[in-house]
Amino acid sequence: MKKLSFLLSLFFLLSSCQSYKYGAGDEYAPSSNLTFGMVKSKIEKGKTSQAEILQIFGSPNMVTKNRSNNEVWSYNRMSVVQKGGQTNFLFGERASVSSSNKSFDLIIVFDSTDVVKDYSVISTNF
Repeated sequence: MKKLSFLLSLFFLLSSCQSYKYGAGDEYAPSSNLTFGMVKSKIEKGKTSQAEILQIFGSPNMVTKNRSNNEVWSYNRMSVVQKGGQTNFLFGERASVSSSNKSFDLIIVFDSTDVVKDYSVISTNF
């Protein structure tokens, strides 16, 4: 009887619900300086140069020119965090699965001397 009790306890312990995280919170995901706090603390209109932006945020995802022929750099970071669990076969329980998406966009407009003229940030969580 003790063996059966021990085996049931061991089975219950091994098959209990666990939570998993993939994406932004994953320990293998690369970290990024592209945060609202970094943008606000490091970018100053009329002072921050393209070289400084490259040093802080790295290469942009896209480089274009606007109607005024100013260079525009766009940075985008997206992440998906999924949480789920295992089925506990002993008690027929099933853990729910959920996910959340995050998007962060930084758009920087430079003047003719390659200094930040203007910038905007768009951040979404859904």
